[in-house]
Amino acid sequence: MASFGKPGAAISSARLKGSEGRDMMDLSGLQHLPVYEQKCTLVSRELDHQGMGRYQWYIWFLCGFGYFLDLLWAQAFALVLSPLQQELGFSNSQSGNISMSFNVGLTTGAFFWGFMSDIVGRRWAFNLTCLLSSVFGLCLGAANNYTTFLVLTAFIGFGVGGNIPVDGAIFLEFAPQYMLACLSIFQPLGVIACSALAFAFIPTHSCSPNFSEPKPLPSCYNVSGTACCSRETNMGWRYLLFTLGALTLGIFVLRTLFFRCRETPRFLIYRGEDAKAIRTLEYVAKINKRKCLISLQLLDSLQNEYDLKQARSSQFSPPSPLSPLTPLSPVEERRRLFPKTKMQKMGRELARVKLLFGSLRMTALTVLTWLTYILDFGGFNIAGIESTNAFAFVTSCSLCKQTGFYLPRILALKNGQESISLNHTYASYIYCYAPGILAVLLGAYASQIPAFGQKWTMVASSALMGTSIFLLSRVDSAAKSEGLFALEYFFQSTFNAVLYGWTPQAFPAPIRGTACGVASFWGRLFGIVSPLIAQNLYGRASGSRGDVDGVLYLAGGVTMGCVVTTALLPRSPAEEEAEEATDSSYEPIASPRV
Repeated sequence: MASFGKPGAAISSARLKGSEGRDMMDLSGLQHLPVYEQKCTLVSRELDHQGMGRYQWYIWFLCGFGYFLDLLWAQAFALVLSPLQQELGFSNSQSGNISMSFNVGLTTGAFFWGFMSDIVGRRWAFNLTCLLSSVFGLCLGAANNYTTFLVLTAFIGFGVGGNIPVDGAIFLEFAPQYMLACLSIFQPLGVIACSALAFAFIPTHSCSPNFSEPKPLPSCYNVSGTACCSRETNMGWRYLLFTLGALTLGIFVLRTLFFRCRETPRFLIYRGEDAKAIRTLEYVAKINKRKCLISLQLLDSLQNEYDLKQARSSQFSPPSPLSPLTPLSPVEERRRLFPKTKMQKMGRELARVKLLFGSLRMTALTVLTWLTYILDFGGFNIAGIESTNAFAFVTSCSLCKQTGFYLPRILALKNGQESISLNHTYASYIYCYAPGILAVLLGAYASQIPAFGQKWTMVASSALMGTSIFLLSRVDSAAKSEGLFALEYFFQSTFNAVLYGWTPQAFPAPIRGTACGVASFWGRLFGIVSPLIAQNLYGRASGSRGDVDGVLYLAGGVTMGCVVTTALLPRSPAEEEAEEATDSSYEPIASPRV
């Protein structure tokens, strides 16, 4: 154990090598850091010592299930739209309310859960998001009118909206950062799983003639005294939603009963709960069957040295000419850091949020991150609307457009006109999303290549994504449209995999959940607004085709904005730490953690 002498003395410790590598904590390079950063640095080194152990793999799968649910439910609403409309009888002009309700829930959920995860803890948000989604998902399958369906859809979105900002923050604070981008592989898996379940239920449990056939049965809500589509003959979409709700509930059970995720050590240290942070690290070491190198006595020694420095500083420092107060004593400083009253706690939370704009670098980082999410979500939502309106060019691979809410419906109707069965249509949804898996792996790999890194991988993939949208305006055949739709989805998946992995790394732990949640909030908000702009532009042209090229140019231009914002992004703390670690004698076992 290191000994602490005079304030300001360098903290050092011998690094001994045992059968498993380092068997004592490296305490070098801490003397110039604030006490919170000193503690977090030691926590990072301890987790680096643990590596990608059993606990980290458990967390990877549990957090990955959150990403899985994000697109599982988004795809579900697109797939149930047609049988739902045939049964409940709402008009085409009302059909977009499903997407709107879900996106409103996603937007509010991203902001709320991201912010709350920095207040009540990552663990609570991690579990409650899944619980809410499962409860309302199970109820959704029992909805008998459109209004009830829309309300329940919004609540599902509220739960699902917190998955990516919260789960990404949890994983980053427990595991090597290079694995974070790989979490996005669960998103296309969620789409494929939902499509496979829809293929199993909807074609065989829908009204006949179904919605894709020339003369589909009308809704029993709209007609009487004639054959109509009723609940009893159209249970397929309900079976799908019941199954998805049960699947979501199963993930919640895994998170709470079979493997309980502990609160992250960085959050606990920021809250002044060092003892709980140490217990968490000891628990992780026990699961990984490794020795825990950090102890509560070590953190107390750091705190005592800091308090001694503060006491001597306040003893010899004269009052400030700008204030009658002398520097805070150690007791006063701890009272400021760990307030007791509600007003003090509220003030502390507001001060924490101000960290997003605490310096010129942080302000630039925050604003550019928000703009990137706005342009990313806005661009591919505009492109999704264009894909819907360009009906003549839509074929099977148009399903590769992730955000085209209407595309499954359009494909079903188009295939029905060509006497293609509903079974074939739903089967095509499965293989159309398969390239997304390879795209995520490509993004994760490229971001670890020193010549590219996360920043330039995002720049390149966003440029290629925007270019593929521009090229759509020049195609003159369905085959070319198919290829470009698939290509655009591929680069979109690559870009989002890196973006979702980079964002939690870019912000310090005290505001990590808030930063991710607010960024996702802005993205999802503009994902709602941008299609309205696109529809207005589309309707300006005469003719049935509309101004498709104009919408494509708008979508491509907005997406190309991501090239500029990502190129201007300052280096994240993780990248700076990696460079410092390379230049110093300290060699981390795993990737640097922030």
